[in-house]
Amino acid sequence: MGKSLFIAEKPSVAMEFARALKENMTRHDGYQESEHIVITWCVGHLVTMSYPEAYDEKLKRWSLDTLPFIPDEFKYEVIPAVRKQFGIVRDLLNRSDVTRIYVCTDSGREGEYIYRLVASMAGVHGKDQRRVWIDSQTEEEILRGIREAKALSEYDRLSDSAYLRAKEDYLMGINFSRLLTLKYGGSIAGFLNEKRSVISVGRVMTCVLGMVVRREREIRDFVKQPFYRVVADVALSDHESIEAEFRAVEGSDWFGSPLLYKENGFKERRDAQHLIDVLSEKKPVMALAEQIERKTEKKNPPLLYNLAELQNDCSRMFHISPDQTLNIAQDLYEKKLVTYPRTDARVLSSAAAKVIGNNLRGLVRFEPAAEFASHVLEEGKDKGISRTRYVDDKQITDHYALIPTGSGLGALEGLSPTAFGVYSLIVKRFLQIFYPPAKYQKTSIVFTIGKEKFFAGIRVLTDEGYLAVMKQEGRQASANGSEQDPDENPGKEKQDQKALADALAHVRKGQYFPVRSMEIREGETSPPKRYNSGSMILAMENAGNLIEDESLREQIKGAGIGTSATRAEILKKLVHNQYLALNRKTQILTPTLMGEMIFDVVRASIPAMLNPDLTASWEKGLMYVTQGTVTPEEYMVKLKGFIVRRTEGVMGLQNQTALRAQYERIAAFYPARTPRGTKAPASGRRKTGKK
Repeated sequence: MGKSLFIAEKPSVAMEFARALKENMTRHDGYQESEHIVITWCVGHLVTMSYPEAYDEKLKRWSLDTLPFIPDEFKYEVIPAVRKQFGIVRDLLNRSDVTRIYVCTDSGREGEYIYRLVASMAGVHGKDQRRVWIDSQTEEEILRGIREAKALSEYDRLSDSAYLRAKEDYLMGINFSRLLTLKYGGSIAGFLNEKRSVISVGRVMTCVLGMVVRREREIRDFVKQPFYRVVADVALSDHESIEAEFRAVEGSDWFGSPLLYKENGFKERRDAQHLIDVLSEKKPVMALAEQIERKTEKKNPPLLYNLAELQNDCSRMFHISPDQTLNIAQDLYEKKLVTYPRTDARVLSSAAAKVIGNNLRGLVRFEPAAEFASHVLEEGKDKGISRTRYVDDKQITDHYALIPTGSGLGALEGLSPTAFGVYSLIVKRFLQIFYPPAKYQKTSIVFTIGKEKFFAGIRVLTDEGYLAVMKQEGRQASANGSEQDPDENPGKEKQDQKALADALAHVRKGQYFPVRSMEIREGETSPPKRYNSGSMILAMENAGNLIEDESLREQIKGAGIGTSATRAEILKKLVHNQYLALNRKTQILTPTLMGEMIFDVVRASIPAMLNPDLTASWEKGLMYVTQGTVTPEEYMVKLKGFIVRRTEGVMGLQNQTALRAQYERIAAFYPARTPRGTKAPASGRRKTGKK
C-alpha cells in the first residue's frame, strides 16, 4: 500500500497536521515521514512568473517598440531563495511510493495557486490528488478536512481564476508600468530633480491611489459654509428641560427662504437673531406640544467579522494598520484560536451552525467571555441560530465568518496586549449574535412657538440585549444606559437621561410649557474625511463606495477591489513606493507629491485604471470564472483587448506640456517637499519609507 503525502503552505501548518494525525514521525530536511504518511511544506510561493527577459533577452531593455508584451504561453520559474525546498517537495511529489497527495495549502484562491504552480513545475502525473478544505486548524477540523477531501479536479475553476488573476496583474503591471515610465518618467524625474523615475502601475494599486488623491482634492476644494441654528430650552418641570431645534418646515415664515442653509440653519447670524427676537416679543414665551410620538426601536447585533470589518475596527480602536491586523489574525489562526481569517463572509454556514455549541463550550474557559458563553449554553440559544440572518450558505464562497474556535486557549498567555485585544473583539462579536436586539424607547415631540416649529427627541436604552456583551460601538451609551439622538435633540448633554425620559412620559398633546431661553448655535459644514487604513479597506471591499450602513454594504458585496487576502499588502506597497503617506498614530492616508503626479499621468493616459467600478468588474469576472459562467479563454480575450487598446492609445498622446503645468499646480500644496517630492501635504506630519 502506497503512502499519502500531505503538503502544507508553511512549516507551522504542517506541524499542526502532524499533531492531528498522531503518527510516529521522523524528521528529515524539509519534511517529516512515518510508516504511512509523509508531510512536507512550501514556504509561501515556491514558483513565480518569469520576467520578460526570460522570453527574449532583448526584452530586458525597456522600449516602446516591444509593447504591448503579451506572450502566447506564460513561463514560470522557481524562486531562487527557496530552490532547495522546491527540490525537496518536487522529489516527494514524484516518489514512486507516494500514491495519494493531500493538498493542504490555505483554503482559498491564493493557496490553490501556490500548489498548482508547484505541481505543474514538478510535473506531477498519475497521482490521486485530494483537496483539504478547512476553516480552522483545530484537530477536529483538520481530521474532518482530510476525511472529506474532494478530488483536486473539483477545484479546477478556482485554479483557473487564480492563474488569470496572476496573468492580469502581470500583464497590466509589466505593460503599463513600462509604457508610462517610458512616456512620462522623464518629465516626472526632471520636475523632481531626479536622474530617473519609474512609474509603477497595478490593477488594484493604481485604483486605490486614485481614491486617496481624489479625496485629498475634494478636501482642498471644499469651501466651509457657516450656519446658525436656533435652539430653545423648553421646561418640562421644575427640574427637567429639553432642547428643541427650529426647522423651517412647510407653514413657517422661513419655508423655502434663500436665507436658510438647509431647513434648520441660517446662513447669517443676524437672521437667526431676528427669528429669536420675533418669537420673544410676546411674554412669557410658551411652547405648545403639538405632536408626540412614542415608539420602541430595536437594534440587532451586527453581523460577524470578516477580515475587512475586523481591519476597519482595529484601525479605529487599536490604531494598527490592516497589514498588522491580518498578521495578528493569521497568528491567532495558527494558534487554533480563531477560524480562517482571509474571508469575505460575515455569516456562518449551516454546517458550522450545527456544531457551534463546541465553540461556545470552549469559550466558557475564557474568563472575559465565560459568563456570556455559559448563559447562551444554559438557555440553549445556540440551537436556533440556524434560523437567523447570521447563517446563510448563499453568502459564503470559500469560508464562513471569522469566529473564535474555543480551542487553543493555552496560547493566550503568550499574546501581546494588542493581539489579546483583537481576539477579545472577535469573541465578543461572536457572542453578540446569540443575544436579543437592544431596545430603545424613543420619544419625539414637535413644539410650536409662535408660528414656528421646534423639534425635540430622546432615545433611552430600556433593554441592553446584545450590548451587555459589548457596549454599542461608535457612539457610546451614557453611564446610566441611555443615548440621546443628536439629530433630534442636538448639542445638550444630560446627566440623567432616565429622569428626562420620565418627564417626557407625562407630556400630553396640547400642553403648554415655558421656554426658558432661546440661543444661537454656530456651526460650519465639514469637508469629506480623509481615508484611514481601516476605512480604505472597507472602501476597497465595496468598489470605492465608503458605505457605513452595514446592510447596504452587504447588498453590494461581490464587486470589491482586490481580495481580503491582498488589500492590506496593496496599501503597504503604496506606502513603501512613497505614493501614499501613512500617519502611524492616526492611520490617516494622504498622497505624496509623487503619488499625485502619477495620478495625473494615469488620468491623462489610462484613466480607466483609476475607476473603482472597472477594477471591481475585473474581480467580479474572476468570480464568474470560479463559478463557471465565464471561461478562461473568454476572460483572456477581454484582458488582451484591454491592454492592446490602452497601449495603442497612449502611444499617440502628446500631453507632456499640459502635465508639466499640472505638476506646478499641485506642487504648491507641498511647500516643504524633498528633492524626491515624497513629503505629504502640509496638513500633518507623515512618515514614509525609502523607495
